[in-house]
Amino acid sequence: MSVFQDRLPHFPWMEPSLARLPGVQPLLPGDYLRRDEAYAGQMALRDGLIAQKRDVVHGLLPQARAAAEELYNLVLERISQDSDYRRFGDSVLRPDGVEVELDRSNPLISLGRLVQEDLCILQTQDSEHHLTAAILCFPASWTLVQKLGRAMTSIHIPVDSYTPDMAARVQRMFDAIRVEQGLWRMNYLTYATDKLHHPRPEEAPRDRSKTIAKPFVRCERQCLIRLPISRAVVFTIHTYLMPMSALPPDARESLEKISH
Repeated sequence: MSVFQDRLPHFPWMEPSLARLPGVQPLLPGDYLRRDEAYAGQMALRDGLIAQKRDVVHGLLPQARAAAEELYNLVLERISQDSDYRRFGDSVLRPDGVEVELDRSNPLISLGRLVQEDLCILQTQDSEHHLTAAILCFPASWTLVQKLGRAMTSIHIPVDSYTPDMAARVQRMFDAIRVEQGLWRMNYLTYATDKLHHPRPEEAPRDRSKTIAKPFVRCERQCLIRLPISRAVVFTIHTYLMPMSALPPDARESLEKISH
């Protein structure tokens, strides 16, 4: 079972509306979850990570418990609209034929075994949003252990483009998210490895080699929605991974030029 997608829904390095930071777009209702051709392969990997590295891929601070339970209910309701999921009491038969036992006491663990997206919960504290819970199986060069409990500005300290001005813009965007209108964006990264579980501590050196030396492109479709009861913001991450060689020629050439 492959973890690669056959295609990308967007080429964010080629689309001006996505390339301009923060590059957010209005989200259609319910479109914060998607299922694609890599579902079976990626879910098998998620199952293994949750079973073997639970303390690495999952975190839930006490103040996020109510929000996590609210998200649990929301996602179960959302996937009930997909006829390829079948619920039988306290278990769900996934589209790939795997049965998942539901555990309301561990809401993010259950959700992490049902959907392709990683799910992060952010809550306001001292006028800034803090990461208070997550199921994060596919980190793109960061670690949940280091980021959990921290504010957005602190989380993004190693990111060169996350300037104080950008931090202020992002905080205003988070404050403005409405229950009825979510947002989405899509980024891109090039990697030398095809590992979806790619944690990297903040103190580790960054790979500064040119894109042309990295044979894989990784894109994240990131959505932001507000929960109606807890008012927490949920940040969902759907990860796309493809060999550079599988991109359409114009998209590959454009991406390679960016690194020169």
